[in-house]
Amino acid sequence: MIVEQVWTGNAYRNFNYLVACPETGEALAIDPLDYTKCLNLAKERGWSITQILNTHEHADHTGGNKGVVKATGAQIIAHKDAGKRIPNMSRGVGAGDVIKVGKTVELECLDTPGHTMCHICLKSHTDQPALFSGDTLFNAGAGNCHNGGHPEELYATFSRQLENLGEDTLLYPGHDYLVNNLLFTLDREPDNAAAQDMLEAHQDQDPANALVTTLAQEREVNTFFRLQSPSVITRLVADFPEIGDSPDPKTVFLKLRELRNSW
Repeated sequence: MIVEQVWTGNAYRNFNYLVACPETGEALAIDPLDYTKCLNLAKERGWSITQILNTHEHADHTGGNKGVVKATGAQIIAHKDAGKRIPNMSRGVGAGDVIKVGKTVELECLDTPGHTMCHICLKSHTDQPALFSGDTLFNAGAGNCHNGGHPEELYATFSRQLENLGEDTLLYPGHDYLVNNLLFTLDREPDNAAAQDMLEAHQDQDPANALVTTLAQEREVNTFFRLQSPSVITRLVADFPEIGDSPDPKTVFLKLRELRNSW
């Protein structure tokens, strides 16, 4: 499996992806908002984009569909319940469905509600384990729930699915929010040395050559995985005394998401 992360350079700081089969040159475009960059990169690599996967229905993830389809005839794949929100879908997928790219690439669909209720993440079954997480999981952060989502569903996605992924899983998110998310981590957990080290090393990174973290690193620096950290809980109780001295992980997650909304 070959992965190309495409930095759009737009105001929303989107990442697009091409996932290619090295044997056949067939490629899947994930959320190809900047369809011109995606098409040009595919041409440069000698690949044929045959499929599009939209992780969810928001316009900054579906806005390039028309351009890619016009140029390549690629079929559009998205969550099975997104048909009324994403025009011209060819295939609806749900939990456990597999998207095959060429002869060697298989990507398992995870039904990951929270950011929206029609959100799909992809987990690779070939080569290096990887997660294409859309707007569910970011480097050092979690998706918001402002436009069609629900924070309790997002917590369930984290606790029941993302927590079970292997430590060596590479993370490919839908946006570059690394620096702001690390700053939030340090606001909530000032003694998090791993987050401080990552911020110092990557605060001036070029998003066109962005850090790709593993789930092991995320569990060290991502506040939304650190729900039982004494430092996180102590500061949260100070902000929300009504939650008591020993809040459960769900309460911690929901209060962190609430704080991040206005941070």
